[in-house]
Amino acid sequence: MPSSHSSTVTALAVAIGLQDGFGGSLFAIALVLALVVMYDATGVRLHAGRQAEVLNQIVCELPAEHPLAESRPLRELLGHTPPQVVAGAILGLVIATIIRFICVSTTYG
Repeated sequence: MPSSHSSTVTALAVAIGLQDGFGGSLFAIALVLALVVMYDATGVRLHAGRQAEVLNQIVCELPAEHPLAESRPLRELLGHTPPQVVAGAILGLVIATIIRFICVSTTYG
């Protein structure tokens, strides 16, 4: 499943680039935002999910009388794999390009 976060921020950056130019400061800001979001999806959140998996296993192994033994399990599926992020970025690029050409053709044509 492609990353919706990656596709959204990539579509935003590409749309800004197509509208205002790829050399502008607005595109640079959108590009940095996209890179931060994609890094977060593959790095920080993916590792947080793996830590949640380990913590859930530790809690399962606690004795029944331990105060944390009845705690609710943590969510383990928090991040995306690199292929999911790349697929999301490609999807965002394609969608932004298609929408741009549809808007241009209906405006001028």
